[in-house]
Amino acid sequence: MSDKKRKPASSSAAAAAKGSSAKQPKLTPAKEKAGGWLQDLMKQQRTEKKGMKVNKKRLRVLSDTGKIKQGSEGVLYWMSRDHRVQDNWALIHAQQLAVEENLPLHVCVCLFVPKSELSTLRHYSFMLKGLEEVAKECKALDIQFHLLHGAAGDVLPGFVSDRSLGAVVTDFSPLRERLQWLEDVKKKLPKDVPIIQVDAHNIVPCWEASPKLEYAARTIRGKITKLLPEFLTDFPLVEKHPYTATRTAKPVDWEKNQASLDVDRTVGEPEWAKPGTKAGVEMLESFIDVRLKLFETQRNDPNAAALSQLSPWIRFGHLSAQRVALQVQRSGKNSGQSVSSFIEELVVRRELTDNFCFYNKNYDSVEGAYEWAQKTLKDHAKDKRPYIYTREQLEKAKTHDKLWNAAQYQMVTEGKMHGFIRMYWAKKILEWTSSPEEALAIALYLNDRYSLDGQDPNGFVGCMWSICGIHDQGWAERPVFGKIRYMNYKGCLRKFDVARFEQKYCPKNL
Repeated sequence: MSDKKRKPASSSAAAAAKGSSAKQPKLTPAKEKAGGWLQDLMKQQRTEKKGMKVNKKRLRVLSDTGKIKQGSEGVLYWMSRDHRVQDNWALIHAQQLAVEENLPLHVCVCLFVPKSELSTLRHYSFMLKGLEEVAKECKALDIQFHLLHGAAGDVLPGFVSDRSLGAVVTDFSPLRERLQWLEDVKKKLPKDVPIIQVDAHNIVPCWEASPKLEYAARTIRGKITKLLPEFLTDFPLVEKHPYTATRTAKPVDWEKNQASLDVDRTVGEPEWAKPGTKAGVEMLESFIDVRLKLFETQRNDPNAAALSQLSPWIRFGHLSAQRVALQVQRSGKNSGQSVSSFIEELVVRRELTDNFCFYNKNYDSVEGAYEWAQKTLKDHAKDKRPYIYTREQLEKAKTHDKLWNAAQYQMVTEGKMHGFIRMYWAKKILEWTSSPEEALAIALYLNDRYSLDGQDPNGFVGCMWSICGIHDQGWAERPVFGKIRYMNYKGCLRKFDVARFEQKYCPKNL
């Protein structure tokens, strides 16, 4: 949920991105039109950068030692946020470290399902099916893939000791649960085994983009733009590993794991989003070929097919945002202003959300809002609401507002909601519940339970922007909202064909 009423996106980030990327190998017109052209092009680009080292600024040594343990029998990449093989700086670094030491390479994922209403088949099936693709790719490259069952702090240190692994490389997430997993592993890992974190999710590593909490997109944009030429580079190829492990990984029974998931199966898998990197690349290709040219002028119209639809693959790490930025820059040259507008959303706005969650411990609480926002919400907390709905009524899309019901129903059934509609959706929850705290809790619950891209910094910041004014400014004061930006049904009528959207998504029996 970014500020859609802002001035046209600055092209500075896009210009910096353009200047930082190497020339695109030319394809013949016939090949460019054929489906699958992007997969071939990416493979060619990676091969050309074979052996390129990882920028050391992407790495943080989190242990007392940074040196690999002598006499060890392998290097481990603990895959946590970024579930892919290629275009993954953490795996690239782990492989380069293993090759330098003449050691086998292992990848592990710790499968842990919390007892929670947010643990749904929708999320865990998408994750597991993506990992099945990762495991097949690892096997073809002689990289050992392990699926461990349990919380990382409980299962990973013992696995490292049992296999005599000499270093642990992992990826980066700013969210508290994942940071806690990291702390748990650090406490129990042998002291002579280094743990190295690599930001494989952001183009500019979170700690390099800024050392502090940024106020808004305008305060971080220049910092990111300045660093893009250094960090928005091609990726080297993750190659067939030259050193084979004497103890190979135990084969994973994916069907059995899928069937045994202790999750809420009433929230099922949406048909439109196929899990895995291959499907993510196909979605990116279709965006470049078909939808990108419409992005600048039609991205705020929920009835138009103008968005990238890439958020689930980026959220689960099946697709690298850096890869997306590179290919949109190179292959979208005929799409004009759409490219710079998209880069603003993908790079500046998305990386701002990691900054917010990393530097603000209250990223999902009214207490995490700016002082002016906390004050105005408190001042208007007891204002009379036009309607009061319970969480259950909202979850079942049983309000007086057909547009809101349609948006909620789309999220429940398809696992997605258009960005412009999502802002309206969250702001109405503030207007129709008894307090800002309840509104934020319900918005986060619904988004994280039903949206395929939920439980992610983008979702936390989106709800915080809508309800608590994060990365926004104070507006004219009004009841309930105070100085928080207001949105209403009439405003939507001016933006797009509301009746068409309602007709498509609002169930007739509501």
